[in-house]
Amino acid sequence: MEKILTIDGRQVKFKSTGAFLLRYKAQFGRDALQDILRLQSAIDSKGQIKNIDTLDLEVFYNLIWTLAKTADPSIPPPLEWLDEFSEFPLMDIIPEIVDMIFSCLTSTVESKKK
Repeated sequence: MEKILTIDGRQVKFKSTGAFLLRYKAQFGRDALQDILRLQSAIDSKGQIKNIDTLDLEVFYNLIWTLAKTADPSIPPPLEWLDEFSEFPLMDIIPEIVDMIFSCLTSTVESKKK
């Protein structure tokens, strides 16, 4: 799954692949699925905040960076990449990519059991 968003006047490509979860763990040393499941209690499927107490913005920044890094391996480490933007409207970005984040939790394969 791929998506291009305009952030601070720049076109930024995001991509979710099978390597997305492994890239997240390699970069941040955390289990992406655990972080994503925690986020599910904070936001709904449309990216709207439903529980501010469980919202961890650092996890969102990390997931967003990982999706961007998956799309473009040449981007710099997270803090350097974020510093390239004078504006980074997280609350506008989240609803646009929440489907990419949660796509790793669902299957598109039809079950063969009947």
